[in-house]
Amino acid sequence: MFRMRNKLDGQLAAFLKQQRGEQTYAAFSRKTGLPPSTLHRLEMCQQSITLRTLEQVLKRLKVSIHDVFGQ
Repeated sequence: MFRMRNKLDGQLAAFLKQQRGEQTYAAFSRKTGLPPSTLHRLEMCQQSITLRTLEQVLKRLKVSIHDVFGQ
């Protein structure tokens, strides 16, 4: 179970890094609605995300869950 969670956390981290690109955490924070510190912890796989928060981020980025985790 922990391996799956770690894999999903890693996929989300890679996705967020790719979406953020060269933006600062502050700028990306405004786009996602998440605090910069939370974004940093998610990208470093130091924090997991709730489904409700994930849904909020996906809506704000105008992407689907498949864009993050594949099919």
